[in-house]
Amino acid sequence: MNFLSVNNKTILTFLLVGLCCAGTSTFAQKNKKKPKEGTFTAVSATEAERIFTEGEKNFILEDYTKALFYFEQALEYAPDNATIHYKIAEIYLKGNTENDLQRAGQSIESALKLEKKNKYFYLLASQIYAHRHEYKKACEALKTMMKEIGGTEEHLYELAALYQEDDQPDEAIKSYNQAEATFGITELSSLQKQRVYLMKGKLDEAVAEGDKLIHAFPEDERFVLAQAEMLAQHGQAARGITYLEKFIVAHPDAGNAKMLRAGLYHDAGQEQKSRESVMKLMDDPEMTITSKVLMLGSYNAALSQNKSKKIKDAGLESFAQDLYKKLEANYPSDPDVHLVGGDLYLMLEKNEEACAQYRMAIRSGTSSFEAWQNLLFLETHLGQADSVIVHAEQALEFFPNQAMIYYFSGIAYSRKKNYHEAERTLEQAKRLSSGNSNFLGEINSMLGDAYFASKDYDKSDKAYDDALIVNPNNEYVLNNYSYYLALRKTNLEKAEKMSALVVKNHPDNISYIDTYAWVLYQEGKYKEAKKIMERAFIGEKASATNYEHYGDILYQLGEIEDAVIQWQKAKSLHGDNEVLNKKITDRKIH
Repeated sequence: MNFLSVNNKTILTFLLVGLCCAGTSTFAQKNKKKPKEGTFTAVSATEAERIFTEGEKNFILEDYTKALFYFEQALEYAPDNATIHYKIAEIYLKGNTENDLQRAGQSIESALKLEKKNKYFYLLASQIYAHRHEYKKACEALKTMMKEIGGTEEHLYELAALYQEDDQPDEAIKSYNQAEATFGITELSSLQKQRVYLMKGKLDEAVAEGDKLIHAFPEDERFVLAQAEMLAQHGQAARGITYLEKFIVAHPDAGNAKMLRAGLYHDAGQEQKSRESVMKLMDDPEMTITSKVLMLGSYNAALSQNKSKKIKDAGLESFAQDLYKKLEANYPSDPDVHLVGGDLYLMLEKNEEACAQYRMAIRSGTSSFEAWQNLLFLETHLGQADSVIVHAEQALEFFPNQAMIYYFSGIAYSRKKNYHEAERTLEQAKRLSSGNSNFLGEINSMLGDAYFASKDYDKSDKAYDDALIVNPNNEYVLNNYSYYLALRKTNLEKAEKMSALVVKNHPDNISYIDTYAWVLYQEGKYKEAKKIMERAFIGEKASATNYEHYGDILYQLGEIEDAVIQWQKAKSLHGDNEVLNKKITDRKIH
């Protein structure tokens, strides 16, 4: 809550005058040399004024410790000077601790005992009590001020706000009504009264306050919008529409009212009217591009919500696309238009179209990182490695510290088998992602693959181990790590444990089953390998690699005829493969 604070520079002159007026009656009471009783010198009064001025100077410089020291010195000369008590209270209020607030209250009460006609004293007292959550005393301070000092009715608004804090809604309404009687209908009083009425469940009274504002300010669209929104939020969208339609008749260019009306048509179950209104607004020159983009964005949000709930609404999807086509036709060069179009197509899983829109958004000069990120994601998903590399380099010119860009670049370089560049970009992504453990796990997973491909096995193992620290059940890492260890015939016991874990977690995944069987094969556990491998041929269609590995296992078990049959099945799927052909021709593994 905001309460009126005293402007230090504005009242500095007033405070000094207050001290000077205290003159001989206050400062003569004490001085450093403790003059004899009944004596007073001009020097002591001058010294007192100097001390107070020094305190005020430090107060303005926000050195409150020094200011308090000087004010307390001045108080020794003038214990009955209200102004000094006021300044001391003001300093203690800034401390804001319980003890400081207690002392602030004592000081301002001393000031008010000495001076009852200074509004700043009452305002500070109210502020101190409010900080202490003593709202009743804060209210009394303001009420006393308005009784004692004329022309202070402007503080009725603060009084009403304090009543609201003190959970006295009826008293708050009375204060706002008093303010309204004095100053007329204002936005502040009417909106606050609406808030109070709504908290009390009095919708009709809240509507009446809104009506007063609309009547008092008939050209102000904001009050009509607020009234309609309030009604819609309380299940009376149709009633809200009547306010909007009346305003639109009188103000044909009221774009915000038209936009809200379209939304309320939807809330009122008049979907056809809503969509017709929205489509017309796309051609309305009075509507800003931003507003039109926001409208389409609301449909994107609705589609996203449907998607999360697995709801298919073909009509909504079709309308959103038609809406975007109209928007794009009207604003073909606007980056925000293409950005929201990209988001729409991404939501609809139309990846090629989404890519095209994000590219146009970028060419049109968008400053959105999300546009670049989504484009790189889609190009990666679509296998467009060359485009990813080019666009990642361009994106880094604008966002040099975004780890995600380096990550996508690393994936693209890996797919191009440029492992040196893949390692470089992924390591940079890793450096920029120290605070994101999940993302670090993904980066280390990719680094493990890249280092293995470039035969830097120590770094590969380290990267995989780091990835598993983040997520010990990462199926991708467990599978690849164990398979690569098996290929190297290194640390096979560890490979077996990892592969067994991933198959336990994903018992129907043929690729993981194949890896587990291959690890067992490399360990010489051929019977176990055969038993595991046979699970790959249940249900899902097996691959050429599965048949070849199965043939190798059978060969090691001495089942030569069956091994050749499996190799031949692999060839029928694999095509021409020199190693496989040699196995079949020679009927053995070389």
